[in-house]
Amino acid sequence: MVDACQDGFVSDPWWREAVFYHIYPLSFVDTDGDGYGDIQGVKDKLDYLVWLGIDAIWLSPVYESPMIDWGYDVTDHTGIDPLFGDLDEFDELLEAIHERGLKLLMDLIINHTSNKHPWFLESRSSRDNPKRDWYVWKPSKEPGEPPNNWVSVFSGPAWSWDEHTGQWYRHTYLPEQPDLNWRNPDVVEAMMGVMRFWLDRGVDGFRVDAAHQIMKDPQNRDNPPTPPGYVDPYKEMGEYGKWIHVFDRGQDDVHGIHRQMRKLADEYERDILTIGEIHEFDPTHWIAYYGSDDELNMPFNYQLMVAEWTAAGVRKAVEAVEGVLPEWGWTNWTMGNHDEIRVASRLGDRGARQAAVLLATLRGTPFLYYGDEIGMLNGPSHGHDPWGDNVAFLSRDGCRTPMQWHPGNGGVGFTSGEPWIPIGPDRDHRNVEIQKGDPLSFLAQYRSLLALRRERRSLRLGDIRFVDTEEEEMLVFVRSSDGESTAVGVNFSNRPVQMRRSGDVVFALGDYESHPESILLGPHSAVITDTSEGDE
Repeated sequence: MVDACQDGFVSDPWWREAVFYHIYPLSFVDTDGDGYGDIQGVKDKLDYLVWLGIDAIWLSPVYESPMIDWGYDVTDHTGIDPLFGDLDEFDELLEAIHERGLKLLMDLIINHTSNKHPWFLESRSSRDNPKRDWYVWKPSKEPGEPPNNWVSVFSGPAWSWDEHTGQWYRHTYLPEQPDLNWRNPDVVEAMMGVMRFWLDRGVDGFRVDAAHQIMKDPQNRDNPPTPPGYVDPYKEMGEYGKWIHVFDRGQDDVHGIHRQMRKLADEYERDILTIGEIHEFDPTHWIAYYGSDDELNMPFNYQLMVAEWTAAGVRKAVEAVEGVLPEWGWTNWTMGNHDEIRVASRLGDRGARQAAVLLATLRGTPFLYYGDEIGMLNGPSHGHDPWGDNVAFLSRDGCRTPMQWHPGNGGVGFTSGEPWIPIGPDRDHRNVEIQKGDPLSFLAQYRSLLALRRERRSLRLGDIRFVDTEEEEMLVFVRSSDGESTAVGVNFSNRPVQMRRSGDVVFALGDYESHPESILLGPHSAVITDTSEGDE
């Protein structure tokens, strides 16, 4: 636990101040011309990330995998898939990351393996195999029927019949992704060994995939249906959204597993980050994954991503999180990842630019998805995503298109070959090369914001206080730390709005007029001011 003080922290772990950049390696840079991004491609672009103002990388899976779910179906948690490179290349990447003062967060896939994993091949070989209980096997509820009514996140039953042994195995996701049995101590020991393997190599932490999914009801009780008119706070989830998931995730003993993982991480002399994928949208449930500062360092916070995009909606989302955080707690903010429609497609360019301001200035650690810094748009579905194969409108193909480094036809700097998935829209304007030369571009805005965040302690570690205004579409808050204060104003309306002035403007998005006592913000604009001389 860190020691808290009024304006910040006596000893802050590195990840509180860091800006994270999420790389989906399949789509970042391909250096061998096979159309798939690789480890060498990530290494080649590290200087770009330093130039942008990034402090740490979250790297989506590069483990050995049949790629049915593009790396989230793992056959060897300690091996690198040849599609990406090998372990030596990974070690070289990690060394290059650390040489630049950056950190690396690996994706840790703990809920399941591939059905091609040696563990599962042993488990399904016979009912008396020593690894049978490494996965969850159950008999039919009735002849020919699965053990209960649970459905897969990707639609369809969460159980598949194994003809060879005459039982059902459970899979939260695809049939090719059987669930590990975390109530088996041997599984726990094996997965802790995976953590040690990568931590001993020098990685700086883990993004824990499906961290709330690993413990289901041991009695296998049926989930109740959602009531009429129910609206999922996350998004429309197809068949999965027709049930209240009280028994197939988030059981109480999940917290014991996260305490074990945290204890292991804390054994290392350096600060190790564990941040978990927790799809709990009730903050009072979400907060439980912090434990007593002995579970996840942070559960992923998706509140801003699903908030109503208004001043009131954003404030409500932020205050909901801040309202449940303990004194020692620290959160994070994100507007995109490899599972979601890109922010520029969800909110439009004006909303995406406002989101950039908020990511850089809210209290918490920002996570930026690759390509969002150039305003990349979602592409169409191309039949690559198995979730989209089952539920068309949930396809994730569109947010996984290749990074657009250059304009023009061909591989846009991603590949010299045929890309594994087609290039996304507007490649001639939404690319790094063009935007580097445009001071008003998405890229220029992000770089300026991240530089300002690095310069001002109040934006990195300060307290946050919202300021009430007479304009309902005006969001104003103040960040303060060690005598430094920074005010942020965002106009969500399509008309000019006044904000009381206190201090000099240090960043502006869009048009504004500065007057002695006020600032007139143009439609959908934002300003950041240095209010250290006189608080807002």
